[in-house]
Amino acid sequence: MDKGKINQSIEQIFRKKVKKDPLLKNAYLLVHSDRSDIHLNLAEGETNGKPAHPNQPNYMASVGKLFTSTIIAMLAEQGKLSFDASITKYLDTELTQNLHIFKGSDYSDKIQVRHLLNQSSGLPDNFWPLLYQLLENPDFSMTPREAILWAKENSHPKFPPGEGCNYTDTNYHLLGLIAESVTGKPFYETLHSLIFDPLDMKHSYMLNYSEPLENPSHPESGFYLTLRSRSTNSHLKEHNANRSFFRRQPKQQIRLNDYRGFAGLDYTGGGVTGPAEDMLKFMKALVNHQLVSENTLMQMKNDRVRLGMGPGVQYGYGIWQIVTIPFILPKKFNSWGVLGATGAFMFYHSELNAYLIGTFNDSAYERKSVRFMMQIMNQLWKLE
Repeated sequence: MDKGKINQSIEQIFRKKVKKDPLLKNAYLLVHSDRSDIHLNLAEGETNGKPAHPNQPNYMASVGKLFTSTIIAMLAEQGKLSFDASITKYLDTELTQNLHIFKGSDYSDKIQVRHLLNQSSGLPDNFWPLLYQLLENPDFSMTPREAILWAKENSHPKFPPGEGCNYTDTNYHLLGLIAESVTGKPFYETLHSLIFDPLDMKHSYMLNYSEPLENPSHPESGFYLTLRSRSTNSHLKEHNANRSFFRRQPKQQIRLNDYRGFAGLDYTGGGVTGPAEDMLKFMKALVNHQLVSENTLMQMKNDRVRLGMGPGVQYGYGIWQIVTIPFILPKKFNSWGVLGATGAFMFYHSELNAYLIGTFNDSAYERKSVRFMMQIMNQLWKLE
C-alpha cells in the first residue's frame, strides 16, 4: 500500500474513533516517521465552541513523568545525584521520617531514587484520593509537599522498597522535590532550562506553574474526567473515596482545566502541557541521545518492573514498554514511551522508526489509547 493511502487510512481511523464517541470533546494525533516519510498532525472536536486545532497545547497527564525522569537522569549525569542513593540524602527529615512503615518495620531510608523512578518504592498513591477532595471542594488546594505528608498520615505502603510495583504519583512528587533540592530552583525552571528552551519547545509549559516562551496561537485544549469510566471507577474503589459524590452526579464529565488546585496535586507526576509538535521534539531528542547518553537511556529502559496494567507492559524510569508475549502480543507492537490517565500517549517504535503522540483528553481513554496506538502501528507496518 502506498504512503498516500496509509495517511488517508490513519486519518480515517482517528476521526472515526472520535466522532463515534459522543463523550469525546476533542482529540489529537501526531504520527511521524522519517523512514517512511510520514508526518501527520491531526485534531478533531472542539474547545470552548471552537474547532480543535493540531497546534493547540494539550495537557499530557502522566506523559509528564518521562520529562521528570529525564531531568533526574540528566542531573545524575551531572553528578548532582545518584540513582542508587537513599532519598534521605536529598530530602529533609519532615518528609522522610516514618515515610515508609510496613508491617512494623521502617524502610524509609531504604528507598532509593531508582525505586521512585520505576514505581517500586511501595509508597501509596496520593493523587486520586486528593483529586476526589478537590472535586468535592473546588477551592481545595494543596502543595506537592503537603500532598506527600498527607499520604504519609492517611495511607499505608504496599510492600518493602524494590519488592513489587505500585504506580503512584507520590513517587514522582518526591522526585520533583529531589530535583528542587539539588538544583536550588523550582522544578518548572529546571524543566524550561534543561528541556524546553534547548529543544526550542516554545509553546510548552508546566500547567499553572509556568508560561510558554511564546504564547500559542490557539487555546489550551480541554481535558476531562469522565466519572463513569472504568479507570475512574477502579480508582474510586481502590481509594475508598466519597462514593456519594459520584452517585449524585452519574456519567458526568468534569473539565479539569477549571480547577486551579489540580496543578499542585499533579506537579511532577504530570503537568507538562504543549502542542504535539513540541512533544515530538522532546521524544526525538531522547531517542537520539541528545538529552541523556545511550548508556543512561538503556538503564532508564532496562531497570524495569512488571506493571499491573496487563501482560506485556513493563515500567522503567518513567518509561512504559510494550514487549512481546508469544501467541498474545506480537513482536510488531514492541515499542516504548509513556501514557497518561487522560488517554495521552507518546511512544516510539524503533523498528518502524515511528513516533505516535496524542491525547483523547478524557479519563475514559486511559487504556483505550494503547489499543488505538496498535491500530496505527498496524497501518504503518503495511509500508514495510
